This record gives sequence, structure tokens and C-alpha cells, in this order.
Amino acid sequence: MKLPYFLIDAFTDQAFTGNPAAVYVLNAPIPDDLMQKIATEMNLSETAFVLQGQSATTLRWFTPTTEVDLCGHATLASAHALFTAIDLPHSGVITFDSASGALICEQTPDGIRLNFPATPPSPTPPDPIICEQLGVTDPIYFGRSKFDYLIHLSHEEDVLTLAPNFSALAAIATRGFIVTAKAKAAELDFVSRFFAPATGVDEDPVTGSAHCCLGPYWATQLNKPTLHAAQRSQRGGSLTVEVVASRVLLTGHAVLVGRGELLL
Repeated sequence: MKLPYFLIDAFTDQAFTGNPAAVYVLNAPIPDDLMQKIATEMNLSETAFVLQGQSATTLRWFTPTTEVDLCGHATLASAHALFTAIDLPHSGVITFDSASGALICEQTPDGIRLNFPATPPSPTPPDPIICEQLGVTDPIYFGRSKFDYLIHLSHEEDVLTLAPNFSALAAIATRGFIVTAKAKAAELDFVSRFFAPATGVDEDPVTGSAHCCLGPYWATQLNKPTLHAAQRSQRGGSLTVEVVASRVLLTGHAVLVGRGELLL
């Protein structure tokens, strides 16, 4: 059996930056354990599996160690593959059926726009163990969303210089940790980094789903619904975030950098 795949850098317009994802477009279902083994073999923060059925196009995401309920960059990568790399009829809009409901992806002049559910945070008392293992002190805000902890620091430099203890953080029951600050650059509103060692991803390069939490938080902090964000990982990437009621619109670019076949 040969399974074709696409390697796509998401939330960037330059190869070898942004967040890489492998996208498998399947003609027929394959077992869950095989999808996990493939994701482990690819060893990227996410591997996406798209299955086109008669009534719906389903999308699932796997890290090297587990399946997740929502992933932004691999959704963007999957939409980019279907829009540009596969000769299929479409109207510039694709709707994926996923564990997080229907996800609409639309081609726009500014990039591909993802319509995702908002996951706003709720404040909680700062956890001293999390703060210690992240290496943060005196956070402006400490809270938790449906998926992750959110920590707001005073300065962008505080975010950039973090050196977390990943092995200790992996033992904490959460998908990940979002650390954010107001951006210094005039063209940006906020910056962030995202750590998810419990799911096999110490630091994710650019995390679309984290912005479903960051968007509502910063929209309230800055009193503006549309925001420009950058994730300050080593690879780096950027996106536009718009909060519309209970949804978050994430707009970004993607680049096809490779394609191949997995031989089974």
C-alpha cells in the first residue's frame, strides 16, 4: 500500500519557517493505530489525515504520541493541500468534520481563513509549580482554557528568554502552556510561545489552536476584535486573529515544501 503525503509549512510564506505538518489525503479509512504509527514516524508536531467521503470531509490530527481534538496549523496545511496540490473541484471553501465540530476554511486575498471555536481562558490562582518549571515570576495573568494554561508576562523579552523544564511540565495534566506578552513591534499586538511536552511536543513552532484562547484574551485586554500575532519560536510564524462572538477567525499563509509516498 502506498499513502501519498504533503509536507507543508503553515502560518508562513517562506519555506523552513512556520510550523511544518504532514498531510495524508486518504481514499479509504485506515486504522487508528496505523495513523498514530505514521505520526510517530513523521515525528512532526502534527500529522493530519483527511478522508473525503460522500457526505463529509473528515480531518484528524496526531502528534508523535497522541491524537488531539483541535490543531490550527495542520488544518491550515490540510486546506492548503486541497486548495493547491490536489486537482479537486472546490469554490474556495472547504468544511472539515472534526472532533471540534465543523471547521470552515476559506481562501481569501490575505491567506487561508480558518473558522474555529473560541476557547477563552478563566482566571485561576497562579500555580507555583507551573511558574517555577516554566521559569516565570509575577505573571500579570494566570488562567486556564479548555485545553491549556495561559500566562501573561510583563515584557516580550520575558517570553523570549524562557527555558522551561520540559520533563517536569510533562507530568502536569494539561495539553499545554501558552505564555504571552504585548508585542514591542508596532505592527503586532501580542507575541506568544507554546509548550506541550505531555503530548510529545516540547515547543510548538506556531500553534493555531492556542490563538483560540489568545484571541479572546487579547481582544478584551486591548479592546479590539482584530489582532496581529507572532509566535516567537525558533522557526517563528505569524497570523491574523479576529474574534467574532464565540468563534475565532485565524488567517495565515502556507507553503508546500515537499511531497512523497509512505510505503506499507
